[in-house]
Amino acid sequence: MDRRQLRFSLLLVLTALIWGTAFVAQSQATDDVGPFTFNAARLLVGGVVLLPCIRLLDRLRARNGEPPAAARGPLLLGGVCCGTVLFIASGFQQAGLAYTTVGKAGFITALYIVLVPLLGALVGRRAGPMLWVGVALAVAGMYLLCMTGEAGVNRGDLLCFACALFFTAHILVIDRFSPMVDGVRMSCLQFFVGGALSLIAMLIFEKPAWAQVRAAWFPILYAGVLSSAVGYTLQIIAQKNVNPTLASLIMSLESVFSALSGWVILGQTLTGRELLGCALMFAAIILAQLPGKMRDS
Repeated sequence: MDRRQLRFSLLLVLTALIWGTAFVAQSQATDDVGPFTFNAARLLVGGVVLLPCIRLLDRLRARNGEPPAAARGPLLLGGVCCGTVLFIASGFQQAGLAYTTVGKAGFITALYIVLVPLLGALVGRRAGPMLWVGVALAVAGMYLLCMTGEAGVNRGDLLCFACALFFTAHILVIDRFSPMVDGVRMSCLQFFVGGALSLIAMLIFEKPAWAQVRAAWFPILYAGVLSSAVGYTLQIIAQKNVNPTLASLIMSLESVFSALSGWVILGQTLTGRELLGCALMFAAIILAQLPGKMRDS
């Protein structure tokens, strides 16, 4: 690995770290504000932070003699579609964090990395045997993580699994529109759409007080500025310069960082059974990336 690829690989590790530790911020916010209030604030913050980033990228593009970003029609449609799915996925995730641990939420959410190629296989795309091994491991890991005690599956686990399903849809929608539009612009638009929908849901289902929002200011800023705006921008920059197989494997570290941050920061320990479940799901995440990605490398 040359120094250039190493540098961008480290940026992806930083992105995974930001996204993984964001689960702690989101979990802490559940003590003060409802899920729609939190998501409205953090998504709108993310959109606002990306506005100067777009201006800076436009200047760099002009300095390098590149054409300005175009395709406003697909950009608008893609931003609305992505923002709508992001609103649903984020709502399930934030609601689930009120009932489950940071580590479990991180690993269950990361199932989208398995679900994306699985859905591709179901609609006719070729799937290698390692994908099906990964699916089997993910199911076993989910069982060990979620089926604990006499109560069975935790409500938060179910909500996080629904979140993983909608993040799968989110990735597929991005895959549909991203070749036609500027990625940072579509990200910014999806944040504003998702934030606006969360704001409407907040006014209907929640009664937030300004004091509660102020109490959650740090989680909101962390999730809005770092997790949303910075994390997504780093991903765009780094993935253009890193081997796709390596990039996918590095990004899957998000689930590991979520478990570690929950343990170190919040003291949320996992039982031996749950740790084994995490290990199986992490193996599934890696295996799910290898078949298709190796052929594209």
